[in-house]
Amino acid sequence: MSVLVCFHDRCFDGACSAAVFTRFYRQCIDGKADFRYRGMMHRAGQLFDADSFDADENVIVDFKYSSSDRLTWWFDHHQSAFLTEADAAHFRTHQNGKKFYGPDYKSCTKFITDIASQKFGFKAPDLDELVYWADLIDGAQYPDIRTAVEMREPATQLTLVIEGFNQPDFCARLIPELLSKSLKEIVALPHIQKAFEDLYAQHLKSIELIRGRAKLQDGVVFFDLSDLPVEGFNKFIPYYLFPDSVYCVGISRSKERIKIAVGSNPWNNAPKNANLASICEKYGGGGHAKVAAISLPPQDLDHAHGVAAQIVEELRKSRG
Repeated sequence: MSVLVCFHDRCFDGACSAAVFTRFYRQCIDGKADFRYRGMMHRAGQLFDADSFDADENVIVDFKYSSSDRLTWWFDHHQSAFLTEADAAHFRTHQNGKKFYGPDYKSCTKFITDIASQKFGFKAPDLDELVYWADLIDGAQYPDIRTAVEMREPATQLTLVIEGFNQPDFCARLIPELLSKSLKEIVALPHIQKAFEDLYAQHLKSIELIRGRAKLQDGVVFFDLSDLPVEGFNKFIPYYLFPDSVYCVGISRSKERIKIAVGSNPWNNAPKNANLASICEKYGGGGHAKVAAISLPPQDLDHAHGVAAQIVEELRKSRG
C-alpha cells in the first residue's frame, strides 16, 4: 500500500501533523504501508494539480481541502479550510469516516491525535512532546514573548529551521526524524544545528530591520520588507518590539509570492474584535481568527500595498 501525505510545508505543526498521521496509520491501519510526503505552500491560484494524488491512499493534513475523488484522508483546523463553498459542500456530502475538520483546535497535530484516539484507539505516548509543542507553537500559547522570540527551547529552534531553511523537501525528510528522535536530539544533528545558527543570525537582523521599518499607530503595527531579501520572519517580533500593539500587518516578498501577514498580540489583553481569517478571506487569503495571511503573485506589489493599507485601516477602525 502506498500512502502520500500532503502537509503544510515550512510549518512546525504541518510537519508534526504528518508525523503523527504516519504513526497512527502504521499503528492502526497498515503497518507495512510505504509513505511519501509532499509539502504544500499557500500561493495565489489553484493549490492542487490534476496529478497531485498519485498513491493508493492520498492524505492532506493541516492544509486546505480538495474535492478530488482521489483524496482518502483529510484533517485540518483552519477557519479558511475550504477554497470555495463548493469544496465545503463536497466535504459535508462526502463523509467517509476519514475526513475531519476541527476549527476549534489550536493545532492540527493535537486534532489528529484526539480523533485517532477517540475513533481508532490510537495511543503514542512517546509523541507527547511533539503534540505538546505543536499545540503551543501553532496556537501561540507561549508563556511570554521572550520564549517566542529568543528561541532557547529545542522546539522553538527547530521551528525557526523549518520555517526558514529554504531547501527542497527539507520538511519531508525531517518527518521520519520527528518519529524516532526527541526534539533535543533533532536540534543537535549537525546539519540542523548549522542551519539554526545561520538562521538565528538572520533572525537577529530581522529584529533590527523590523525595528527600523515598523510604525505603531492606533494599536496596529505596520511594516513593509518587500524591497528586501527577507522571505520570512518570526511573526512575534513586532510584539516583542511593540508590547503595546494589538494587531500587526507585515509585507514580505519571495520568488514564489508576496505575503501579507496579519496577526494579533497574544500578550496584550486589549479586546480583539476583528476576525483576521475573515478579513483575509476577502482578498483570497485565510487562516485563523487571531492570525492569518494572504499570498499574492510576486509581481503584484502595487496590489499588495493597497490590500495591506485597507487591512491596516480596518484594524485601526476596529479599535474604536
